[in-house]
Amino acid sequence: MKFIHLTDTHVIAEGRTLYGANPARRLKLAVESINREHGDAAFVVVTGDLTHWGDEEAYEAFSRAIADLHVPLVLMVGNHDDTPAFTARFPQAMRDENGFVQGARQTEEGLCLFLDTRVQGFHYGGYCPARLAWLQAQLEGSTGPVFLFMHHHPFEIGCGHMDDIRMLDHEAFRAVIEPHKDRIRHLFFGHAHRPIFGNWDGISFSCMRGLNHQLGLFLRPENGVVPGNLAEPAYGVVLVQDRNVIVHMHEFALRAPAFDLAPPPGVDSATWALEMKHPGFTDY
Repeated sequence: MKFIHLTDTHVIAEGRTLYGANPARRLKLAVESINREHGDAAFVVVTGDLTHWGDEEAYEAFSRAIADLHVPLVLMVGNHDDTPAFTARFPQAMRDENGFVQGARQTEEGLCLFLDTRVQGFHYGGYCPARLAWLQAQLEGSTGPVFLFMHHHPFEIGCGHMDDIRMLDHEAFRAVIEPHKDRIRHLFFGHAHRPIFGNWDGISFSCMRGLNHQLGLFLRPENGVVPGNLAEPAYGVVLVQDRNVIVHMHEFALRAPAFDLAPPPGVDSATWALEMKHPGFTDY
């Protein structure tokens, strides 16, 4: 099974830029890339922060930007989203019995659980008793492999500012998933705007870059500054088979010089490597 992990699109009303970039345009480029290169994916999941300010115009712009996607779509919310505005524009989006934007999808490789970690009015995440009860019921009522998707990370990633606004109900969350930990094959999240891969208490995890802007690596924040940059956007191409979960980060709009590593017939490989020129390229 293959699926696409996209996150933190931060779309705003069309005709404007965010930190100097055009999030709607970047989303359209991602859609074109997915259709062209990964049209056989089982689904595309966007793990929250669809918009930057959660306004109606931004959701309209997001809807237009993603309208041409040929792959089934799963939409989640993050701290920059607004649930009423989101559900008004996407009334068919998943909802649980309490109105949270979360749901389940059974696949050939296991159960995918999409969790709503948004807390109204705050940038940190949470997972209240009602949501915990829903998650517990999903886990107890199923067998086989499980894949978890969420916006906020439920553990520290080493970046002070982002750790301050992680999912704060992490201990209660951990207690619910603990009995099922051996079944959880991978945890996918966004929010951090960085490619991060690792293992949390025996559970492998991955985080993708944001689509509009990225977070610079800062393990020790200085003077309250949160460094950002406009590195190339990326999405995750996830391959699940048997006992393997492989996550590729695809920089679909890469502007660095591209070339064939293998020389054409009749050309010496050393000559090919040493004499290759890239117009306009200046090394560091």
